[in-house]
Amino acid sequence: MKNTGSEILKGFKIYYLGFGLLVILLLILSPYAAFIGLAISAIMIFIMYRDQEKRTDEIEGFIDNLSDAFDSAAKYAIFNMPFPLVLVDINGKVNWANSVFLKWIDSDNIIGKEVDSIIPDFDFKMIKESNKVKESLVKGDRTYSVYSNLIDVNNNAISDDDVLLLYFVDNSDYFDLVKKYDDEKVLFGHLYVDNYNEARTSTDDINRPLFLAEIDKTIINYFTEFGAVIRKYENDKYIIMMEKFTFENLKEDSFSILDKVKELYMGNTVSATLSMGISDYNSMLLEGYHESRSCIDLALARGGDQVVVKVGDGHIYYGGRSKAKEKSNKVRARVIGLATKQLIDQADRVFIMGHMNPDMDSIGAGIGILRAVKNRDKEGYIVLNKSNPSIENIMERMKEEQPSMIKEMIKQEDALAKINREKSLLILVDNHKPSFTEAPKLLDEFNSIIIIDHHRRGTEFVENPVLTYIEPYASSTCELVTEMLTYMSDDLNLTEFEADALMAGIMVDTKAFSFQTGVRTFEATSTLKRSGADMTRVKRLFKNDFSTIKTKASIIENSKVIFDNIALGVLGHEEDHGLLLAAQAADELLEIEGIAASFVLYDNGEFINISGRSLGGISVQLILEELGGGGHLVSAGAQLFDVTLEGAKKILEEAIGNYLKENDK
Repeated sequence: MKNTGSEILKGFKIYYLGFGLLVILLLILSPYAAFIGLAISAIMIFIMYRDQEKRTDEIEGFIDNLSDAFDSAAKYAIFNMPFPLVLVDINGKVNWANSVFLKWIDSDNIIGKEVDSIIPDFDFKMIKESNKVKESLVKGDRTYSVYSNLIDVNNNAISDDDVLLLYFVDNSDYFDLVKKYDDEKVLFGHLYVDNYNEARTSTDDINRPLFLAEIDKTIINYFTEFGAVIRKYENDKYIIMMEKFTFENLKEDSFSILDKVKELYMGNTVSATLSMGISDYNSMLLEGYHESRSCIDLALARGGDQVVVKVGDGHIYYGGRSKAKEKSNKVRARVIGLATKQLIDQADRVFIMGHMNPDMDSIGAGIGILRAVKNRDKEGYIVLNKSNPSIENIMERMKEEQPSMIKEMIKQEDALAKINREKSLLILVDNHKPSFTEAPKLLDEFNSIIIIDHHRRGTEFVENPVLTYIEPYASSTCELVTEMLTYMSDDLNLTEFEADALMAGIMVDTKAFSFQTGVRTFEATSTLKRSGADMTRVKRLFKNDFSTIKTKASIIENSKVIFDNIALGVLGHEEDHGLLLAAQAADELLEIEGIAASFVLYDNGEFINISGRSLGGISVQLILEELGGGGHLVSAGAQLFDVTLEGAKKILEEAIGNYLKENDK
């Protein structure tokens, strides 16, 4: 577009001013000279105007020629791009494609077709809406990056006339390098033979060296075959370094080393089991080392015979489908008992807290710890916001037989008024998850927290406890507390009521001594019997009224069988004893011939509670952990919020299906 004369003259304003001043000056000096000066100025201005117009025409001509050359070059470049290129309309239909693209897709007839239908795994909608580069598109053995360029035909907002230019750049070498770098990231692993002493002592003297050597050989050969570096640094401990692709292969193999070692037999009566912790592959070396140590601790706290892998902020578990092995050595119980006694002695007050909706094991363990506190002449309290049907009977007996203990049952608000952060001690029993405690707000008020629990440890855990005693092999927390009491004082000083409470906790979690019982379980019950516990009185604590029995029978009658051997029951309305009924119904469903596991869902109006029970062949703990719950191999629970009863059933059935599918591998 050419400039007008006025636009050209704008550039000469300074000259006009100069000529004008000169003419005025000459006019003052000599009118004749002024006339001549004016004529000369007019001629000069005309010449300058003509030269500027000529120069402007030359520049515009140069720009037009350059633009034409650029358009020609751009068109030539587009038509002769060495990579696939396609022009599509705003709806993704092909308008044009270069020859490389046609050869790339091995087709000529593509005009008017949708680009999504031509290129597998291509998402045109994502490209169009976000104008993002698709990181990778795999075609054959090559990997391409996809770039897009929106051509705004009308120079305004996106319209139907606009087109997109898509081009596909072969970045296979780059992606191969990225994959190689990712595959070669180093992971740390720690592996323990978690029942080394028990397996060793269960083997006769002749076969013992051979058995231990075979364990060592099996472990080292397994990891060496997969390309990992493994070194033994103690009799029962190994450290492993592996690359990520090795770890992926181990996952594909489902860590079969767990079963290989368990199957070793050379006269041993106890099978050896392994626990393993593996770091996140995105961690630095030192960080990875510490992560793997933390993971092995978590694996052991969950009962062993499993692999725990750190992934981001969480963990993934493999194995853990066998019952935790009972430990014959009581050294740990003695050490924990003595350490707890010292911490109680150092505290001004001791607060004891179980899980929300406490059961007999939770309240019984709390009563046992309160006795230990009293034996040390310390002030102690059990935090209980409200009672529930599961502990109604024991609370009634408390009012009758030990009314002074009622004053030692306090709510969260009262506890907050009594806590001294620096001096007070909190002891958590039968739970280690902060969100599941009776009063989660209290956890932040203590510098010293002790955890005593028999549930397999989950990812959620109390931060920085001063003492942790988690033993999944134990039948109940009451069993652990009873053992601890024997090491904390020569005289337990248990009243009959307190002994009955501890016995009731053991009885409810063992289903009347039919599940999860070991030698140490009966040793604990013997201790309680000597302290005055009576089984007849304990059984009375579990009596139900006629209405409860009818409701429980209705749950069982209306239950269904899924996956051939799993019973699923539902209590779809609020009941005074709903949580207890669901748990008891799940227990009784296991009595049915052919049922290996049972689940009962209860809708209490606030959340859906799930009670899971098993005979041991199916891990209800692993199933319900996927739903945010936890527990034991044979007994577990979970709570689902913001979901309907039907929705909860679908979620549960999907989790069961995933578990069974994984277990069949």
